Amino acid sequence: MKLILSDRHLKKKQEFTSFADQELDNGAEFPRRNLRKAAERGLMGLPIPVEHGGRGEDFLTYILLLEEVSRVCASTGVIIAVHTSVGTFPLLYYGSKTQKEKYLPGLAGGTLLGAFALTETGAGSDASALSTKAETREEGYILNGSKMFITSGGEADLYTLFATVDRSAGRRGITAFLVENNFQGLSAGPPELKMGLKRSSTTELRLDNMPVPSANLLGKEGEGFNIAMSLLDGGRIGIAAQGLGLARASIEYTRLVLKKRDTGKPGTARDAACLLAELETRLEAARLLTYRAAVMKGNGLRCSAEASMAKIFATDLAVGAAVKCMDICGIAHCSAEGKLARYFCDAKATQIYEGTNQIQRIVVAREMLK
Repeated sequence: MKLILSDRHLKKKQEFTSFADQELDNGAEFPRRNLRKAAERGLMGLPIPVEHGGRGEDFLTYILLLEEVSRVCASTGVIIAVHTSVGTFPLLYYGSKTQKEKYLPGLAGGTLLGAFALTETGAGSDASALSTKAETREEGYILNGSKMFITSGGEADLYTLFATVDRSAGRRGITAFLVENNFQGLSAGPPELKMGLKRSSTTELRLDNMPVPSANLLGKEGEGFNIAMSLLDGGRIGIAAQGLGLARASIEYTRLVLKKRDTGKPGTARDAACLLAELETRLEAARLLTYRAAVMKGNGLRCSAEASMAKIFATDLAVGAAVKCMDICGIAHCSAEGKLARYFCDAKATQIYEGTNQIQRIVVAREMLK
């Protein structure tokens, strides 16, 4: 690891490991305490420039944070990831001076929680098919429609939300808006009963004649699709980091089980240890893919294929590691309320959101065949 990470990055990683181990809890409710603890340390705005209230760290440092947080509480990891990569970055990259002054200090400081509202019932992997409508009014816009599977839905203070001003124009009609949680006509449905990431609130958002002032238009009309797509590489690298943390959690749990176990059958113990060694090897490979993509992203290099490769490999490993570790540990460690079951259920979502791993393979193939 010392050959991959600089001394500065190693120190940051140690800082985040200590924070995750000492400060994060694994309760059943939305992790407000964890988010407050992260905000107190400036971790809700880790890669945001200092002039906007953040810590000004590079993208790789941010990825190291997500890995360590997700190892202990994957729900907190995904909330921080969404808050940062698609809740704050759109404003940082595309917001006006006035918008940045109004919202960025709160987002970077953690007094505001950011979220991202793009997905709809008929617009998941194909974002250009969204149907939420934005009608122009003299003082701004009126939005009608609904969004699905919104991370931090009902809990966020500010949503980067997408609607179309002209559905016949396809992706060229999609427009981005900054929507505050107290806007009239905005309501959140009940939290989805998810298989994993249960502490993260995932809801429908309903927009019923919701007025949005012109001042909250993000970018220009028709730029929304490009804004959303520009965020995908960073978001996918963040999910790869979540996969790293979850895979590590399964492996570390199983290593402790094996160290305590005395089966009386040396061959069986050796086989289990070899399986664990294979998982550890794959974890190191996943780290290399993820850190490489993070460095490329941080240096402003095109990294669509690298981000997709990292997401595929790390999240597939997170699911596979949980399954293999259940096999190694045995039935006594496979209760529905046990850690390995939680790691498996949390990891499964990482293969699906921010573009399914099937979509990631299409991205890699497209880049290969250019």
